[in-house]
Amino acid sequence: MSTWKDFLLNASADAETQFDRLKSRLFNRLDTKKPYRIIYYRGFGSSTAVWLKGRVLRQKDLSTPSDNDTVWQNLLATYQRFGSNEVEGVSVQIEAFGQTYTTVTDEDGFFEQTINPPNDLPPGRAWFPVRYSLDGITQPDTEETTDHQPVVKDGYLMISPPFSQFGVISDIDDTVLVTDATNLLQTAKLTFLGNAYTRLPFAGIAAFYRALQSGPVTTLFNPIYFVSSSPWNLYDLLVDFFRIQGIPKGPLLLRDFSLSTKLLASEGHHSHKLTMIRKVLDVNPQLPFVLIGDSGQQDPEIYSQVVKENPGRIKAVYIRDVSEDRRDEAVRELIRTTEIYNVPMMLVTDTVAAAEHAASLGLIDSDTIPEIRADRRADNE
Repeated sequence: MSTWKDFLLNASADAETQFDRLKSRLFNRLDTKKPYRIIYYRGFGSSTAVWLKGRVLRQKDLSTPSDNDTVWQNLLATYQRFGSNEVEGVSVQIEAFGQTYTTVTDEDGFFEQTINPPNDLPPGRAWFPVRYSLDGITQPDTEETTDHQPVVKDGYLMISPPFSQFGVISDIDDTVLVTDATNLLQTAKLTFLGNAYTRLPFAGIAAFYRALQSGPVTTLFNPIYFVSSSPWNLYDLLVDFFRIQGIPKGPLLLRDFSLSTKLLASEGHHSHKLTMIRKVLDVNPQLPFVLIGDSGQQDPEIYSQVVKENPGRIKAVYIRDVSEDRRDEAVRELIRTTEIYNVPMMLVTDTVAAAEHAASLGLIDSDTIPEIRADRRADNE
């Protein structure tokens, strides 16, 4: 029997479908001068398979953020991120490793492609170039140009080198980035009225992640993947934030912003993150992993399930304690569950506590602890 929640979810999804149709009709009449934009999301994989994803929109370039932007400028940038027009059914050509692949955008403008890299990849390299272009489409005439430029976007994909000791899968909200994700109003305020310069990292996180990427031997490269239920519309904001804060570069796996019943239901957050984590594990079958999250939402439950599904592949789980005391007991029960699989799940109060434990396991160089302490102090100040 349907509940009132199911009714509202179905009504919301139907309203979104009708809105998209109306927007498409208006777009075809009024916005034909908007330039095409290919948004590429950092691809990732291993020597066996590489997963690529991107999106095609009709959208003007977003302004570059600064630490002097006003609330109104930030709000305008947010409107541009969420008010873009998706381009459905266009062919996207992908050039990588000397090969060309073709895929087609879906109704939301997204495209995906899985490719097999060559066998002779340079052993000491992690990032490789990739080019995206629209087949048979040129930019529309504008006041500035009428020469019909092709629509091209250059990017990079990451392949974990054969000498990587482990990979890291990290949540973003309330793990790397202060969000207060359990408070919807506060999250909306930070998202819509701030920018990459106004958002705050958790103290010491950049130095800790750099230490994990380097491992116990600084000539190593351990890949880091960031998984979040934030919408793809915020991709550029997160990339800028990571760059400004000095957090190591890695693929960001976000979620389609949709009013569908699947994504608005309570299991949407859980299923999305679990699906993305499984994808990372699948394309890196040779790598063990460290998992990092927070106690505010479902990270402990998700990571506990990953531990059960992948015996022997998870080295450690670090959960930042951001929730009330009554939530801690549920997390401690999950900690006891992962102990059965010989995987330590640590509920930590700050970054230094996680780093000290990681050093004791040989995951990071113990000489990086003073740097992480200094980074925490600087962030707090």
